[in-house]
Amino acid sequence: MKFINVSKAYAQNVIFDRFSLEIEAGTILAVVGPSGQGKTTLLHLASGLIEADSGEVVKEESEEGAVSYLFQEPRLIPSSTVFSNVELALRSTERCAKIRSQITAHYLGLVGLWEDRALYPAQLSGGMRQRVAIARSFAHQSRLMLLDEPFQSLDIKLRYSLMKAFLTLWNESPKTTIFVTHDPKEAIALGDAVCCLGDASAPLLLQKIDTPRDARGIDDEALLALEGQLIKALLSPRG
Repeated sequence: MKFINVSKAYAQNVIFDRFSLEIEAGTILAVVGPSGQGKTTLLHLASGLIEADSGEVVKEESEEGAVSYLFQEPRLIPSSTVFSNVELALRSTERCAKIRSQITAHYLGLVGLWEDRALYPAQLSGGMRQRVAIARSFAHQSRLMLLDEPFQSLDIKLRYSLMKAFLTLWNESPKTTIFVTHDPKEAIALGDAVCCLGDASAPLLLQKIDTPRDARGIDDEALLALEGQLIKALLSPRG
């Protein structure tokens, strides 16, 4: 996916001004940036929910079509069970009820919720509800995945448990993903590349991460240096 000379403003508030960014197909780009610097606008442009005032958002053939959106809130249907919340996401693309059930069972199994399939959202913990949302986002056969701070406001143990569940599903079916977060550590843990927004015309920082995800340690000097660069970029004034 490429953002080519994209401009977007809301009234007098210029978010992007001839902004360019390239995301390698089938990878995760982690995006950090101060509030109000364009993270959600970037997701909306990628999804097609809004259009650029000028410039282009160009997708690879593998990225065209359905989009999965994973939000900070699980956004489950209270009156539907865990199973139904995931199965409903398949009804627009899969007519066969048996196949829908098989797909639902597969993804609930991967996030460890098959035994809880008959429960309702009110009977689940916050982490379990978010796992349902993760399973639903992957069950929906999308070509592009957008994550808008889905692990925000969770304790560190639960946050990393959910990130692990997400990666289990993503590794089974890699797709171009934009992951927005306020946390540099999350960005480095999940991203194939990380970028920091803050300038209207280009990322303040864009860095590929060569270290395999399963080999990224909290004491890795190169990753600690990258975290420092991200924090420095976050603290710098907007250009």
